[in-house]
Amino acid sequence: MGGSFKRVENFPNVPETSMHIPVTIEPLEIHKVCLPPNKTAFQAFKQSFSEIFFPDDPLHQFKDQTFLRKLVLGLQYFFPIFQWGPNYSLKLLKSDLISGITIASLAIPQGISYAKLANLPPIIGLYSSFVPPLAYAVLGSSRDLAVGPVSIASLVMGSMLREMVSPLKEPVLYLQLAFTATFFAGVFQASLGLLRLGFIIDFLSKATLIGFMAGAAVIVSLQQLKGMLGIVHFTTKMGFLPVMSSVLSHRTEWAWQTILMGFCFLVFLLVARNISLRKPRLFWVSAAAPLASVVLSTFLAFIFKAQNHGIKTIGHLEQGLNPPSANMLYFHGPYLGLAVKTGIVTGILSLTEGIAVGRTFASLKNYQVDGNKEMMAIGLMNMAGSCTSCYVTTGSFSRSAVNYNAGSKTAVSNIILASTVLVTLLFLMPLFYYTPNVILAAIIITAVIGLIDFRAAFRLWKVDKFDFLACFSAFFGVLFISVQMGLAIAVGISMLKIVMHVTRPNTVILGNIPGTQIYRNIGHYQEATRVSYFLILAIRSPIYFANSTYLQERILRWVREEEERIQAAKENTLKCIILDMAAVTAIDTSGIGALVELKKTLEKRSLQLVLANPIGEVIEKLHRSKSTETFGFDGIYMTIGEAIASISSLLKEQP
Repeated sequence: MGGSFKRVENFPNVPETSMHIPVTIEPLEIHKVCLPPNKTAFQAFKQSFSEIFFPDDPLHQFKDQTFLRKLVLGLQYFFPIFQWGPNYSLKLLKSDLISGITIASLAIPQGISYAKLANLPPIIGLYSSFVPPLAYAVLGSSRDLAVGPVSIASLVMGSMLREMVSPLKEPVLYLQLAFTATFFAGVFQASLGLLRLGFIIDFLSKATLIGFMAGAAVIVSLQQLKGMLGIVHFTTKMGFLPVMSSVLSHRTEWAWQTILMGFCFLVFLLVARNISLRKPRLFWVSAAAPLASVVLSTFLAFIFKAQNHGIKTIGHLEQGLNPPSANMLYFHGPYLGLAVKTGIVTGILSLTEGIAVGRTFASLKNYQVDGNKEMMAIGLMNMAGSCTSCYVTTGSFSRSAVNYNAGSKTAVSNIILASTVLVTLLFLMPLFYYTPNVILAAIIITAVIGLIDFRAAFRLWKVDKFDFLACFSAFFGVLFISVQMGLAIAVGISMLKIVMHVTRPNTVILGNIPGTQIYRNIGHYQEATRVSYFLILAIRSPIYFANSTYLQERILRWVREEEERIQAAKENTLKCIILDMAAVTAIDTSGIGALVELKKTLEKRSLQLVLANPIGEVIEKLHRSKSTETFGFDGIYMTIGEAIASISSLLKEQP
């Protein structure tokens, strides 16, 4: 590929006295497209493997270190507490003590409430607020993540297990399956982190999660109408229509005393939440409100003998530490598949929430959270929890926000949280005997209402209509079908979006920005102009078996439309099609075959096909397949400008 080309332009905005003076651009040198340095198959595999599974290069800190230092770094990597622990001070303890006690005031009533949401005994919620925070304090890398039960995972676990096992008729089996599902959730989470497969959870896009969370929040809130209205016979189904039908068909069971108490405390909790949202410095108002509601309602229930007036209370709760539950894990029998499926689904949801929350607060404090380490930490935490009477836990956004605003400095705030729960388990359990169930319903409604993000949905509508469709579908899937189907729809739409982008990549016509060697989309830049004799197309994706046929057909359509336009405008005949390959990051054998076939098809129509800007991997595969021989030396160029310069000089030489 050689030769040069002199270009003469009349530039706009030139003074009138010089408008007809030709401006000569220096001859454009044509560069040869070279092959990348030769690599062995092992070297190529090693590089690809590292890019896929180790993009952050976690082993870089071990380079050029002594054996002893490597041991210390390894210990700190798997147990982050050894990294910040030696430098811990009383000043840090003061901040962590305040934040730990603050989140405990929120975690204790939420733990009891979320356990009931999962159809588990309330005490399980407190157990799950004791062991998991201790485990995370040792294994986790986030300074702000507050660990415990969360609403969505509780809802999903409760709905999935209750479909096949009744928590009322078979409470022991139900509890066994809950612990087993928690164990498999932990195994799944830890495996993703260990094998560095965290990208799997990315298939739940933000748009689908917004819709799913909002739909689940509505379902959770509707389920609490049982407690808020005092209904005894309530549907076990989770859909919007069955719940509303059950509420309206059991109007005779509504208790005005329960409604009055529930409504008053719900207003109190919502007002407290609104105060904290408007004035972040008053974060402690919303944090303390649930515990204050529990204390006040318990006192009122005891004084006025609420049970005699139709207001149901929690009743007796076991006093003492978490009993071991390893012997209750269910590893054989007809319901093992249900436990595994529930564990994987709740594991994905809790993992997605935990990592998202951890990264959110890490960005606010300008430190990094390793996603794969967090997966292992959350997974091992749940495995340990399943053996100590806990169900699925993760980082809660509401508790983590309180933890952050309270000034937490390290994961010791989780240890303080666990210590406070420990004191509660050992000494304060009898105080919950008269706590009304309606208060737990009000606490849950207040907690989940923040999951409905109207602003985010509106932003999706403005920015990306397909993302809004995904959000909309996930929301109504949860609301009118089921939580599981809503999640399946969310994942399905996310996958569909990926498939559409892969199988139907974008192609655009490029034009020249006058006076430059820059080529841009003519649909975007109005000043970009077509180049006579040439059709310049940009392919905006890798070329794979899944899209090679589509690209071939779409390019031929571009060519046909361009010829029709030229004929209508009576312009110079089309001679050459240039494919800008700058965005083609990869190509497979089907893609290579499609390019070769396309070239032959165009040659039959007296049209030349050339490639410009191919990256190293693409040109290497073209060379190995001997396709470079098909395109020839004058068929592959380093830039679009060089391709036009070279081919234009050849066209001038033709008679």
